[in-house]
Amino acid sequence: MKLQECIDFATEHPVCSLATVDGDQPRVRAFLLWRATENGFYFETVNPKDVYEQLKANPKVEICFFNNESDLEKAKTMRLSGEVEFLDDPDLKKQLLQEWPFLQDAEPILELFRIQSGEAFFWTMADFLKEKEIERIRF
Repeated sequence: MKLQECIDFATEHPVCSLATVDGDQPRVRAFLLWRATENGFYFETVNPKDVYEQLKANPKVEICFFNNESDLEKAKTMRLSGEVEFLDDPDLKKQLLQEWPFLQDAEPILELFRIQSGEAFFWTMADFLKEKEIERIRF
């Protein structure tokens, strides 16, 4: 498997679950992928949120993308883990705001981040009890 398959899957199924830790307590919430390229998987948040503080305190995350297939034979997830890198890039923020104008009012507190390197793998019901055998894609 190749990184491009991960990029395509995430782009086609941008709603995902992002897991962080808050002290010793796991936290998970729905997130929306902004962009995925060979340079990483890009997201946004705002700095008053708890998730921002959690990511700053511990940048290690795991994200789960799901194809939302009701037929379990076709259901597929992609798990991606890595470390968050916050981006201070005015041009990139401008692109985000052009593509997602609903965030315009949040611009002063908007934070961009990406996972540039890590590991991903796909899982289906056919992989039940075989998780450790599944090929990992390093990026």
